[in-house]
Amino acid sequence: MTSLRPLGSSDLNVFPLALGGNVFGWTADQAQSFAVLDAYTAAGGNFVDTADTYSSWVPGNQGGESETVIGDWLASRGNRADVVIATKAGAHPDFKGLAPATLKGALDQSLRRLRTDHVDLFYTHYDDPSVPVEEFVPVLDQFVKDGKVRAVAASNITPERLQEALDFAAREGLTAYSALQPHYNLVSRDTYEGELRATAERAGLAAVPYYALASGFLTGKYRPGAKTDSARAEGAGKHLETERGRRVLAALDQVAEAHGAEPATVALAWLAAQPTVAAPIASARTVEQLPALLALGELTLTDADLAALNAASA
Repeated sequence: MTSLRPLGSSDLNVFPLALGGNVFGWTADQAQSFAVLDAYTAAGGNFVDTADTYSSWVPGNQGGESETVIGDWLASRGNRADVVIATKAGAHPDFKGLAPATLKGALDQSLRRLRTDHVDLFYTHYDDPSVPVEEFVPVLDQFVKDGKVRAVAASNITPERLQEALDFAAREGLTAYSALQPHYNLVSRDTYEGELRATAERAGLAAVPYYALASGFLTGKYRPGAKTDSARAEGAGKHLETERGRRVLAALDQVAEAHGAEPATVALAWLAAQPTVAAPIASARTVEQLPALLALGELTLTDADLAALNAASA
């Protein structure tokens, strides 16, 4: 049985793979989404990641579709206490930014759609430099005091702004960020590795990387000349055009073969082995895509494996 990991300084303990909810109500309909959620939790998974804006980019969608699917699933399964639900605010078409009233409205709508009285992990989805930390950090603290949120986190934020928010929270004795959701994977290391990770390390923040599989590129299903039926094919395919992308695929293949594992499992295991990382996020549109993701908990890479992947992705 894969053991749970503590999430930074929060009291949350999470499975080492967070299930991405971006596909629910988008490329996975309700029946598919329920099947994936059932299979993930049956395997011991307990950490589901969504956002109020998923999937507002789809014609005809308003945002909130993913939360609605998850809320309906929680209600039908009666398992709310067993699942760590993470959602984000700040990017929904009707609730953009981090102004106090915007955050309050966004959280209330998320709770309604999720059919719950609290969110376990609540992210500021994108930083909003027009709102001082002195305005939004107290609101996040109040959410925790009111029992609507258990822990708070940040995504898409600069090291400077993250440090500013942490310093203000410490100075005023308010709830501080305990986790960070950076864009981080084997072909996109530059954004996180550096000052952002150093800031997270100093503060004891847990990282929960998004695009952990680079829009599916690191599953190995995107190859030169191969046609793939996926809404994310264009985003994944661009990595094939880079020398780094081709090097990483070759190294993934080599390490995967040595372990009798899937390339996706190796890519996630590399992430899980990095400093600060508690649980990479990966999404599955079908139950068949899940085993390679869930196997992360059973795969330990050797120092030689990590060195080969580091060299290929440098």
